[in-house]
Amino acid sequence: MINITRLDGSKFVLNCEYIETLEKTPDTVITTTNGKKLVVAESVEEIVEKVIQYKSRIFFHDK
Repeated sequence: MINITRLDGSKFVLNCEYIETLEKTPDTVITTTNGKKLVVAESVEEIVEKVIQYKSRIFFHDK
């Protein structure tokens, strides 16, 4: 799960497993696996970094 910001400044948490595509149009658009499009404030690069950090915490955390 990653924290995302809508263009109006409101925040939500997105399950990154449902991200199908990221586009820069010039706003960033996330398309989910069910076809929903979300226009967000973060750049494509920021979202990719958030996903990498999230997956790193899940797969490489100390037990």
